[in-house]
Parts: sequence; structure tokens; C-alpha cells
Amino acid sequence: MRALIISGGGSKGAFAGGVAQYLIEDLHKDYDFYLGTSTGSLLVSHLALKEVEKIKEAYTSVNQNSIFSNCPFKIKKRFGEDTILINHFNVLRNFLKGSKTFGESKNLRKLIGEFFTEEEFEKLKSGPKEIIVTVSNLSLNTVEYKSINEFEYEDFCDWIWISCNYIPFMSLVRKNGCEYADGGFAAMVPIEEAIKRGATHVDAIILHTETPLYNRLPARSPFTALTNLFSFMMDRIEYQNIKIGKYEARFKDATINFYYTPTLLTTNSLVFNKEKMKEWWQVGYNYAKTKEIDSQEIQKDE
Repeated sequence: MRALIISGGGSKGAFAGGVAQYLIEDLHKDYDFYLGTSTGSLLVSHLALKEVEKIKEAYTSVNQNSIFSNCPFKIKKRFGEDTILINHFNVLRNFLKGSKTFGESKNLRKLIGEFFTEEEFEKLKSGPKEIIVTVSNLSLNTVEYKSINEFEYEDFCDWIWISCNYIPFMSLVRKNGCEYADGGFAAMVPIEEAIKRGATHVDAIILHTETPLYNRLPARSPFTALTNLFSFMMDRIEYQNIKIGKYEARFKDATINFYYTPTLLTTNSLVFNKEKMKEWWQVGYNYAKTKEIDSQEIQKDE
């Protein structure tokens, strides 16, 4: 059985879309499991349906307003890179409304409903493929994997949205008596879960370079210090997930094929620039194509 896994990574999900497009359309790979965390959860349903162009349109047309109903930061250029600064007015307004986070991402929930229809949901649910999204249950301190086979349409759309909610910058969601947040806080790359469910070959798209390529700029405010801290934590979670996944693969005699980003795409994946995301989609497609050609050349030499 085969599994496609897409890690968390915010706007860098466009790169994953390009890689997946090559795997599905050019190599004609078919998967039994599609597992996504955070931005990966937004991709997996349409990839399972082979509706690549539809999800590509979504990823290459969004901006900050498409995601945030109340954006907690401002975007400014610094040394040629997009950096975020706190939007004091929006954050204060959010707190006065009783919110527990700096910003809200309710626009993303609406967008999910627009691009992922109930008809598409029913088609997937009645089919042989299993679509799974990762969420973090903060009340019970556990990671949970939500399968499309276990829920109705509105609930599953909620779980996709919850998987993407990178608190404290996005919405903290209370559902079924528990508080939930971004799946990446618990399982950035759910390789172990895929193998436990029976996958014998895994294609894992990791929205990070294989080795660190930069040092973060010194924090200029508590807000940027917080984003740096969370980025560090997510990097370490990702590293541990991959390490555990490799161990599980050896134990169960499974194989894993990794697709890392070949270059540093951005230092802030909470910035959604549709022109850059369009470019990253093509970068992902070209990278997967080059990787496959290189693999074939190595096999010929052997």
C-alpha cells in the first residue's frame, strides 16, 4: 500500500502541490492513503481526486485576506525579505472581542467550503482512498488523526481548517468539548501513522530544506521573538517525526522517498503572496522531475 504525506509549511504548500502534480500526473502514481498536516491537509483531498488544477488555482490566487478574518500583523520588506510586525489595532480589537489569539482565520474556513464541495467529499468517502488530516488536541495533550471515513462533510471541513490553525496567530477552535490547533504542533510529518495504517511505501513531501540554510535575524520585538520561537519548535518536531518515521519504516520493512525543498523558499510561511506561490508551485514540479531523472541515471549506472 502506498501513502502520500505532505508536511506543514504555510504558504510553502504551493511547492508541495507542484511536487505532487508531477508524481500524480507524470509518474501516474496512485496512493491508498493521503495524509496532510496543516497546509498539507488543504492539498490532500483534491490530490486524491486528481483535481490538481483546481487546488493549484486555489494556492496561486490567495492572499492574506483569503486566510485571515483578522490579521494580527503587518508585512514589511527588510533586506529584501518579507517580515511581519504586530498590528496593534487588530490584536487589541481581537482581545476586546474575547478572542484567545492574536488573529482569526475564519476566512480560511469559508475558502475550504468554496473549493472543497460536498459532492467531492461524498465521492472520496465512497471511494477506496483514505484521506487523513492531523490535528492537535490541546485539552487532552494528544495528536489526533481525522479520517474522511469517520465524519460528515461539515465536520471534516472543520478538521481541515483546524489542522491549519497556527496559534496564537490564527483561530483556537473548540470542538467536541476540546480546544484544537494546528496539527504541526504534534505531528508535522505523520510518517509513523501512515506506516501503522499499513503503508509499505511512502512519498513524503517536506516543506523544509534537508539541512539548515540560514540564521534568523535578531528579534526586533516580542512578536518576532515569538514567531522565531515557534519556528524553532516546529523545526525540531519535524526532525523528530522524520527520525521516528525512518525507524518505523525499518521495523515494518517499508520504504520512504523524501522530497525536501531544494532551496530556502521563505523565512516566514505566514505571508501569502500569490505571485511567489505560483513560482513555488513550478519550482516543486521542476524539482520532482529533476529528482526522478537523477534517480533513473543512478539506476542505469548501477
